[in-house]
Amino acid sequence: MVDATDVPRSASIVIVTRNRIDDLRTALESATAQLGDPEVLVIDDGSTDGTPEMVARTFPQVRLVRSDEPRGYIVQRNRAAEMASGDVVVSLDDDARFSSEETVQVTLAEFSDPRIAAVAMPLIHTARGPDVLQRSPSEDGIWLTNAYIGTAHAVRRDVFLALGGYREQLEHFFEEPDFCVRLMRAGYVVRLGRAGPILHQESPRRSNARGVRYLCRNHVLFTWYYVPFPQCVPRFAALTMYGFSFGLRLREPVAALQGLVAAVREIASRPAARVPLSRQDYRRWRTLRRRPGLLQNASGAGATR
Repeated sequence: MVDATDVPRSASIVIVTRNRIDDLRTALESATAQLGDPEVLVIDDGSTDGTPEMVARTFPQVRLVRSDEPRGYIVQRNRAAEMASGDVVVSLDDDARFSSEETVQVTLAEFSDPRIAAVAMPLIHTARGPDVLQRSPSEDGIWLTNAYIGTAHAVRRDVFLALGGYREQLEHFFEEPDFCVRLMRAGYVVRLGRAGPILHQESPRRSNARGVRYLCRNHVLFTWYYVPFPQCVPRFAALTMYGFSFGLRLREPVAALQGLVAAVREIASRPAARVPLSRQDYRRWRTLRRRPGLLQNASGAGATR
């Protein structure tokens, strides 16, 4: 655990981007307007649409790091955490923006207990409706959840690096809950935030086939890695059915099958990757997934209602 006197005092806003020049411009306008003078770091993952030139020209105060070849956003997020100067890394997707100039300041103050390693920041998927996700249910107490959504979170940089960052073998999707399981095992918690919500506008340039393939693959891999026996058996069966139905709903059944087959191959090639949670930790994980819990005042990382 991090020493209780080691209170985070600075933040870096990190944006990984590739060929979304217009979305990125909007994201950076909101990032550079944040109070408290946080570092803003853009990792360009091999863009070919003039993104680096736009950033250098329009946002000279932003730190820009460019990759000549695309390496994927999980790899680049790990790289960004290594490069960031802030105590806390605030991750923002390139198709999202802050709704308030105080969001980062408020979030930084929410690391008020040494057990808090991450804050799940309030979030609205604007194309899906007005619902606010990841918001603390009350202003009183420290409310916990099991994981955070990638486009709206803040994490202590020292803890993130000490735990090895995101699992790069996942390539796309599920890296956040995978990391949060390891975070929980190390005695830390994820807090629900209270700041103004991040507005995620979900770029239409997303690939359904790619999303379905990796969602099916990584859902199964997550179960293999962490769900104890015998709970993993019915979960594998349910995930197979869910994967096919999800693929059919998005008219990508082949991609769903490819994802499930890829998961089986990965499991066969890396059997030692399975390190399941204890039944107690798995119950706690599922409980926090269903409903928030309050951080106990006593030492330890337990949660209670």
